[in-house]
This record gives sequence, C-alpha cells and structure tokens, in this order.
Amino acid sequence: MRLWRWLFPVLLGGLAWGMGRWLGPVHPAEAERSPTPTPTPAPLAQGRDAWLAQEAWLRHVYEQVAPGVVHITTRTYTYTFFWEIVPQEGTGSGFVWDTQGHIVTNYHVVAGAQHIIVALPEGHQSQAEVIGIDPPNDLAVLRLRETPAELHPLPVWDGEPEDLHVGQFVMAIGNPFGLDWTLTTGVISALGRVIRSEQGDFIGEVIQTDAAINPGNSGGPLLNLDGQVIGVTTAILSPTGAYAGVGFAIPGHVVRRVVPELIERGYYRHPWLGIEDGVIELQPVLAEALRRAGYAVPDQGLLIARVDWGSPAAQAGLRGGTRLVPVGRLLVPVGGDVLLAIDDQPVFTERDLRLILEYKHRVGDTVQLRVWREGTTLTLPVTLAERP
Repeated sequence: MRLWRWLFPVLLGGLAWGMGRWLGPVHPAEAERSPTPTPTPAPLAQGRDAWLAQEAWLRHVYEQVAPGVVHITTRTYTYTFFWEIVPQEGTGSGFVWDTQGHIVTNYHVVAGAQHIIVALPEGHQSQAEVIGIDPPNDLAVLRLRETPAELHPLPVWDGEPEDLHVGQFVMAIGNPFGLDWTLTTGVISALGRVIRSEQGDFIGEVIQTDAAINPGNSGGPLLNLDGQVIGVTTAILSPTGAYAGVGFAIPGHVVRRVVPELIERGYYRHPWLGIEDGVIELQPVLAEALRRAGYAVPDQGLLIARVDWGSPAAQAGLRGGTRLVPVGRLLVPVGGDVLLAIDDQPVFTERDLRLILEYKHRVGDTVQLRVWREGTTLTLPVTLAERP
C-alpha cells in the first residue's frame, strides 16, 4: 500500500509527458487561427448607442418627474336595499401644481367623493379636499391638508396647440389599475380632437395619443421629452374599457387657463352668449323645406330659436323664433336670426358655436356676430358674459 502511494504520482506524470510528446507544441500560426470575437458593424453600434441614449434620457426624465405625480384614492358611501352603508373606492392620478399643496386631477376622479387620500412617491400620504372643479373641461384641483416639507411641482408647457405636432414623442405617468407610478410612452397620434365629457359638454383641442392609458391613469400628466406637462390624461376609446391604443388628454393651454381660476374662485368662468341652448342646425334639406314654406333662410348656419333673457345676445338685439312652422313631423321655430359666423369664423353646428366661445374667447371679450335677418346680413358686436 505504501509502495502504491509513491508509484501513482510517477505514473501520472509519465502519462502527461507522453501526451505532450504525442500532441506536440502549439505553434504561433495555429494560435492565430483560433476564433476571435467578431466586431460589431459600425451602423449597428451607432443604432445601439442611439437606443441607449434614449433609454438614459427616459430614465432621467422619469426620475425628475415621478416625484411630482400622485396617486389618488377616493371613497364614497352608498346604501343597500336594507339601508346598510357600503363603502366604494376609486383610484386615479394627479400631479403637484405648486408648493402650497395644490394637486391637479380630473373632475371625474373626485366627483362625489366623501374621502380623498393623496399618496406621494416618498411614502407621504395626506387627506385632501376639493377646492375647485370645472366639469365641462373635466378638471379639478385638490389641496393637501398636510403638506410635506418638500413638494415637486411639475412645469406646465407654455406653448400653444399649433406648436405640437403629430408624431411627437410623449410619456404618461400614472397609476393604471392601482399600479403606482407607471411610465408608458408613445407619440401624439392626432390633434384637435373633440370629445364629450361625462356631463355632455364638448371638450375641444384634445390631444390623442397611443401611449398606454388605462383606468387609474386619469388625471395624470402627459409629458414631452423635457418633462413638461402638455396635457392631462382624461379618457380612452375602447370597446373593453382597457387600453386599445386610443387615449385622450386635455391640452396644456387649457390647463394653464382653467387651474388658476379654480384655485382663486373654485370654479372657471365660461364665456356665455345666451343662445347656446336655443339653436337649430340648418342643413340644406331643412333650409329648402323652410323656403318652400315661405321663409327665406340661408343653406347653412344656426337658426336661433330662443335668446335667453338678459343675456349678452339679448342686449345686442339678437332675435329668437316668433312662431312655429311644421316641417314633416317637426315644429320649427322661425322668424329669428340665423347665426353665420363669429369673428369671420363660420358656424355651422352647435359644436362649432361652443368650441369657438370656449377655446377662442374669455369672459369680457367682444365678438363680432354675422347674422342673417330677413334676407339681410348684419354684423353685431356682443360682449361675452359669464355663464350662469
């Protein structure tokens, strides 16, 4: 046994020496023929570098912006058939407006809420109260009851709608399905869309985007590559209620106009003419039927059926309908003026009227109305008042 302990290393060394003699040395030429890593072609390397630069920039913007985005949880109380109190919770997003603790979100996120909790990324939570609402634009402002030592207001882009463009890269940060501080990216898919709020009002100049927006994103910011708020996400178009590639955001210039008034007054003063709820859209078929009945009207425009008493339109002398004429199964009020244009901008539908007043003018502006009256075209100046 002791002999084997000495003999085994000798045999093993001899075997290694024999294998070396049999295989021979590795010559330098053979070493050069061994596989080497293939260098990345220059165009591919440049493309990779571009993606890495984009990734780094997205990460940078997210790190700068995310602290200013909040998670909003609401609670309402309802009653069962047996008068038992049942709490119902909702969730949404928002962003910090200023260092005084004002939070911007959607009206529909907090509508009817009896208890609101706002959570910030650092873990701070605070109860909040609604201090201003604007249902027609689906905007609301909250105020934190306990303001943390440090807040991160988000900058709102100061450009105009014509400065945006289709294909522009955008980012959305929010809390879809309660998943905190989720980043999604996409582009501006279209501009100038018109949607209806839950209250039935037209919201104009809306931004359409393919950045993923889902329930819980509502009220969160839509951002440009500089981390500036260019819109507030508000709605999606989807047959299932989940992301389908079509989302909408209230444009930043509307937010800049509305939010300061919500903070100051608690509501936004919408410009009012006094005929908005009393107009009939003239189409060629209806116009021809009225002409056959003996009433001269243009082919298109808004037939004014009623002028609200004491309104700017009434003070300017606009006339509403004076009698009813049967047209098919309808009774059409005639004898009033037909609105053709506001400041030389044609008005063909009720939507045109509301959008021009809402997004082109403010309370106190004087507009020039071009109207048709008994075969004559008139121009009447009207100073817009605050909608009652």
